[in-house]
Amino acid sequence: MADMDLIRHLRFFVSVADEGHFGRAAAALDMTQPPLSQGLRRLEQHLDVELIRRTSQGALLTTAGKQLLPRARLLVDDADRLLAESQRIAQLRGTVRFAATSALPDRLVAACVTGLRAAGGSVATTLASTVDLVAGVRAGVCDVAVIEHPALVDGVEAGPVLKLPRWLVVPAEHRTTTAERPTFPMLAGLHFAHPPRAANPPAFDSIVDLLRERGLDAPPLAAPDDRAVLAAVAAGTSFGVTATSPTPTPGVAWLTLAPQSIAVRVRVIRRVDAGALADALDRVLYRERLR
Repeated sequence: MADMDLIRHLRFFVSVADEGHFGRAAAALDMTQPPLSQGLRRLEQHLDVELIRRTSQGALLTTAGKQLLPRARLLVDDADRLLAESQRIAQLRGTVRFAATSALPDRLVAACVTGLRAAGGSVATTLASTVDLVAGVRAGVCDVAVIEHPALVDGVEAGPVLKLPRWLVVPAEHRTTTAERPTFPMLAGLHFAHPPRAANPPAFDSIVDLLRERGLDAPPLAAPDDRAVLAAVAAGTSFGVTATSPTPTPGVAWLTLAPQSIAVRVRVIRRVDAGALADALDRVLYRERLR
């Protein structure tokens, strides 16, 4: 019996066991009863055991059938998962697998996707931490990604570092919003809402060191993305940094403070054979740098 026939006939066995009736099993499999019965007999002959006892009350599992049913179900389920995954891969064939750090603003993510569409057709996009993005490109799960710098990029091709503008966001009623010359120490008493250190230890340490150099040692508050940062700021307990341009947001004020120092540094990483895609992203990021 061929392997494909074995899986098919195991599916017959599982269906008959679940339904307890040949007619209902055939209907569940969208087929007629004779080929189902024939397939089950061939399976029993191949395994050299009786699996189903045919009675006037229906189909009953034999002792061997009860023992082999769990293994048969696992094989059928694995085959279903294999087919589903192969269909997913086939649908993604020719699709650019792009990923971006959550530090990238939505508008820039959209600009990157548009640039990739012009260079390579359809695009599947993922947003994740820099650590996960590097791992994804290294494993071949992702073709090209924009990550935050600094980061450990062993095992991937990395492009030049570019600086993008970033702003401080503070509670709307905070004293820095009315100060003639706001300073970092004026943020004392607030938490620093920022993605957790595990998302990218080097970048996290860099921004914390910068704040300390400017006289501020703020306790961190884990906020995985801009939405979480803005929510924490609007609650009045935190400040944060964002690459999203100043936008009217209830409870939140944008500050331009040490813009060159707090700018977010990004770079493109890629698979070895994805140079053209990386070039397209570099052009998008370079235009953004000049805005």
